Order: sequence, then C-alpha cells, then structure tokens
Amino acid sequence: MTPPRRHPFRPLHDLWRILMPHICIHCGEPLVGDEQDLCTRCLMETAWRDTDTADDNTIGQRLAGRIPFEAAAALMAFRKDTVVQSIVHNIKYYHNTRLANQYGHLLGEMLVASGRFAAVNCLVPVPLHPLKHLRRGYNQSQLLCEAMSRVMHLPIESHCLYRRHYTQSQTHKNHQERQDNMQGVFALRHPERLADKHILLVDDIVTTGATTTACYDALRSIPNLRISIAALAVVAN
Repeated sequence: MTPPRRHPFRPLHDLWRILMPHICIHCGEPLVGDEQDLCTRCLMETAWRDTDTADDNTIGQRLAGRIPFEAAAALMAFRKDTVVQSIVHNIKYYHNTRLANQYGHLLGEMLVASGRFAAVNCLVPVPLHPLKHLRRGYNQSQLLCEAMSRVMHLPIESHCLYRRHYTQSQTHKNHQERQDNMQGVFALRHPERLADKHILLVDDIVTTGATTTACYDALRSIPNLRISIAALAVVAN
C-alpha cells in the first residue's frame, strides 16, 4: 500500500486539517449534521464486507496453502484512490483513533456475527518495529484490537510477537520480493503465554500475505497453537 505522498506543502495540508476538522477525509466536502470523518455520499461508496467471512473470501484464498488457519476475514476491499484507502491511511498515518475505534468495532461485530471465530482465545496485533512505533507513536493494528476486544470480549496479547528487523516499504516490491523482504522479521518472547490457544492475528491491511506468513513462521513453534486471521482491509484482486 502506498503511503500518503510527502511534498513541501504537507505541513500546510496537515495544519488545514487541524483548523478545518469538519471536512470529509476523502472528498474534502464539509460535513453536516451527525457526519464524522466521512460524508454520507463517501460512506455509501465504501465496499462493506466485500470479502465477508465465507470460506472462499479473498483473504482466505490469498493465504490458502501458506498458513494452516482456522478462519480468515477482512471487513473491506482495498482499492487505490477509493474511500477505503482514505480510511486505512487516516488510521495508519494520521492516528485517527475515532476511525480506528469505529472500524475496529465493525470488524469485531462482523466476526462475532459469522460464528466462525467463537473459539478464539485472544487477539494478537501485527507488531511494528520499535523504531517505527517510536516515530509514529502508535500501532494501528493495536488500535483496531482495542476496539475489537470490547466487542468480542477477548484479551489482547501484544508482547509475545515482536518485530526484530526494520523493513523498508514493500510498496514497489513484487510478490517474491515481499516474501524475501519479510524472512525472519518476527520473533517470539514468552511463547508459553500462547501455548494451547486459538489466537486471532490482526492487521490493518493484507496485500500479498507476506507479513501474515512471516508472523506465522515465528508463531508456528508454539505447542498446539491455532490461528485465525482478520484484517480491516484486503487488497482486491
């Protein structure tokens, strides 16, 4: 996923967003009434539950044969220059906790309604490298998990899986390059805390599945571990 392009006027743009918060994050039109972050027209354009929770959903197909997961689902389909991209970018790069809470809540509700995630014991957010976490100030997957936890009534395990290598952006890498770039990136501490559990690995967006696969490579040694996957969005085919 391509991050927002930085340019000389970026600070002015960010200042404008602070001074004029009541505009749609996607189209820039003024918000009216009870609208928050998105105007009604843009909200209606969101690809709600495009991948749903069926066995043949996009995220499940992308990970099939690579990870022995129990269930997989994403709330939305990600396409460039769409409302979904604006939602993901605002959560990922602009620390929009209101959107993270809103869409994490919706993702949690969808998973509960499906019935396919009822056996999950805890939520595990995909971690950031400590340096990136320091620069950004938060982990967007952790924000989603906090909202999901309140809906699903599940604890969050944030300290077992960690990212030990700082990786460069995967935006311009092909599938094989993404896989190579993620080799050995994640590691475990206190693996006994996840033994005999069914975890839900949560990420903001799944593109090729390279990050999810790398997480599994680190987790696979845990005794009797079962894994399910959830993401806010999955890049559409």
